[in-house]
Amino acid sequence: MADDMSKESRSFTMSRIRSKGNASTEMKMVELLRKNQITGWRRQFNLPGRPDFVFPKKRLALFIDGCFWHGCPKCKLIPKTNIEYWAKKIRGNRERDKTIKKQLEQKRWTVIRIWEHQLENSQWTVRKIRKALMIQ
Repeated sequence: MADDMSKESRSFTMSRIRSKGNASTEMKMVELLRKNQITGWRRQFNLPGRPDFVFPKKRLALFIDGCFWHGCPKCKLIPKTNIEYWAKKIRGNRERDKTIKKQLEQKRWTVIRIWEHQLENSQWTVRKIRKALMIQ
């Protein structure tokens, strides 16, 4: 399907779209945390990079990275059109992730990142979180 907008109009329109978060992925994590009685977490906590979940008392920031948006090396989801644009976008997201991690670590926060597809392996995900929180 051909785009009927100019490049400038499309750019302006896209710049007005704001992310609302990935509710289904975040809800999977909420369910996993509750089911495994992992407590002390908060959402929408004011930290650089807006972590998906924060454990303030343990100074742990948890990010759930979408496989497409953050360039998962396992899933290798590559768009079929506008490849140059998406490659630059995903590369920028990955570089921003590294910058945010450094910023949080400088503030003495522990950062863990979980790929979206890793939520399917709930035992592994729970072990990773418990290890970071130092709970058994």
